[in-house]
Amino acid sequence: MYLAIYCVHGTAPSYLADELEYTVDFEVRRHLRSASSLSLNVRCSRLSTVGDRAFAVVAARTWNSLRQHVTSTPSMAVFRGRLKALLFGRSFP
Repeated sequence: MYLAIYCVHGTAPSYLADELEYTVDFEVRRHLRSASSLSLNVRCSRLSTVGDRAFAVVAARTWNSLRQHVTSTPSMAVFRGRLKALLFGRSFP
């Protein structure tokens, strides 16, 4: 989870940051409803055993499953606090 926020904010190593792309970065998908949010592009994988466990697929799916008020944070401290509150809310309803 934390690697995705580092990639989005540009503080992760380039070999990881290059794996994740916003939906709005694709010319074809700019007119989709998901382009207005901060969702990441989930790559298609051929193999469900190996491809679905790749960093680019798992990080994008996990990032997209979070609420927008968590992913649109300006700093890591705010992100951690909102993520913690979200996870506690899911665990203890």
